[in-house]
Amino acid sequence: MTVGAVVLTMGNRPEELRALLDSVAEQEGDPVEVVVVGNGSPLPELDVPGLMVRTVELPENVGIPAGRNVGIEAFGPGGTDVDVLLFLDDDGLLARPDTAELCRQAFAAEEKLGIISFRIADPDTGETQRRHVPRLRASDPMRSSRVTTFLGGANAARTAVFAQVGGLPDDFFYAHEETDLAWRALDAGWLVDYRADMLLLHPTMAPSRHAVYHRMVARNRVWLARRNLPALLVPVYLGVWFLLTLARRPSWPALRVWLAGFKEGWTTPCGPRRPMKWRTVWRLTRLGRPPVI
Repeated sequence: MTVGAVVLTMGNRPEELRALLDSVAEQEGDPVEVVVVGNGSPLPELDVPGLMVRTVELPENVGIPAGRNVGIEAFGPGGTDVDVLLFLDDDGLLARPDTAELCRQAFAAEEKLGIISFRIADPDTGETQRRHVPRLRASDPMRSSRVTTFLGGANAARTAVFAQVGGLPDDFFYAHEETDLAWRALDAGWLVDYRADMLLLHPTMAPSRHAVYHRMVARNRVWLARRNLPALLVPVYLGVWFLLTLARRPSWPALRVWLAGFKEGWTTPCGPRRPMKWRTVWRLTRLGRPPVI
């Protein structure tokens, strides 16, 4: 089973990027070919012993999902030149040399397994943030399980998934693009796993550090529902998230931006609408995350 890797970077973490590529070069088994996408930035020289690295430099920042889609297409239409693609944050580090081999084994053992979400831990403290465990019952990050979404910068995906359901939604730019893809994959019959033994070391950071965070989180939440949920569930899902956002008592400036993004999600095109089947709704519910929260 052939494995490639896509790394998206804005060119501002050259030392971390080099360390990540070194950790990919150290993976056991057949070599992993890497495509590094410069998202609106030039790339440094990336000559890593034992690793084949190709680069793509985009003239502007097209956002995370569109940038990763460019990396997918660098491996042929839908990434089909390889069987599996790893997606790794440029400031992450593969903690174990057998991660790629574990992915090969997992995908070979279960033909309907489509996506694997890795565990993320801080390199200094070993802590895994609750938001990095892609399920509601997140108190034990060491428990592997079936899940309904995945982590964008620490995962592996079977390229057959992209061939069947398409790539990440370009227009999302940032936030919720993983859940959009996961819901489409689940609706097509694929499985998504969280694996605690597949570890990416990554510094603990608040997602709100991104200037576009509150707007994109709100807008894309609406787009996610409009694109993927049965019509009856759209107001339920968004109503629950509206109340949850208020319950978290954000600052007024943050809430104002969030409300503007929420409105934008209703008033702008969200892309093609393909509501999931009701049996997929039931499947998500059985997995512990009904699509109303």
